[in-house]
Amino acid sequence: MGKQVSFGDTGTLSVQALEDYDFSDTDIGLFSPGAAVSKLHAPRAAAAGCVVIDNTSYFRTDPGIPLVVPEVNAHTLGGYRGRNIIANPNCSTIQMVVALKPLHDAAGIKRVVVATYQSVSGAGKAGMDELFDQTKSLYMNDKKDPAKFTKPIAFNVIPHIDIFMEDGSTKEEWKMVNETKKILDPKIEVVATCVRVPVFVGHSEAVNVEFERPISVDDARELLSDAEGVVLYDERADGGYCTPLDCVGEDGVFVSRLRADTTVKHGLSMWIVSDNLRKGAALNAVQIAEELVRNYGLMPKKVK
Repeated sequence: MGKQVSFGDTGTLSVQALEDYDFSDTDIGLFSPGAAVSKLHAPRAAAAGCVVIDNTSYFRTDPGIPLVVPEVNAHTLGGYRGRNIIANPNCSTIQMVVALKPLHDAAGIKRVVVATYQSVSGAGKAGMDELFDQTKSLYMNDKKDPAKFTKPIAFNVIPHIDIFMEDGSTKEEWKMVNETKKILDPKIEVVATCVRVPVFVGHSEAVNVEFERPISVDDARELLSDAEGVVLYDERADGGYCTPLDCVGEDGVFVSRLRADTTVKHGLSMWIVSDNLRKGAALNAVQIAEELVRNYGLMPKKVK
């Protein structure tokens, strides 16, 4: 029996050591321990017959491992049989491709320009604690230096998430470019600017899209209204749009501020918001597991 940890309001769970855990009786493993740990233990679990759904960045660019958002590319899940591992995409990529999928199918996306406004929960508990502590300290005239982030996050925005690459982009921006291509279409050109903002939960994105073929705002509105996983909330009035506070605890990807971009031949701009802890992480992984059971014949070992 392992260590007891709290779960929910009143429950407890027993935690066992990962190093010597036997995965042979485990059907699906939801991994989110950090890339270094997944690198070691995900292949070990997969070799024991456990299907691994990994929420770290380690396997996302591996061409032999599916990178899956069920509403977008569930058809690629069959590829899990080769390695028994499926990668869960980056949180900011997930919400964007869910909204872009129906539009790409209709008019073919050429180019995406996105600026993200990402909450501190994307950096884990330490990020949330830092925002809370810095905000409180400013009201008490007791300045706290940054530890998790490179600059103060309270009442500030930081255009820097993850490490810098040689070309001047950050790894978070690099992830959005490469993951969008792998999930949606390798021909799509993507440029991203990823920004950390003083919000606890909920990522927002200002997205500009250039299409190959004509698509009107009315057509886009109809497509998004019918799209799986998308909630269109665009009233063109005061408050007629979604903010991070509106999406906390919700499963959907919310699209607002849908409008034409007249600077290109076929263009649209929009505002996309989602709970990064749900659709951006845990929910997407669970949806992958559900898809495996529903459409790929994955059954509990004891039932087999």
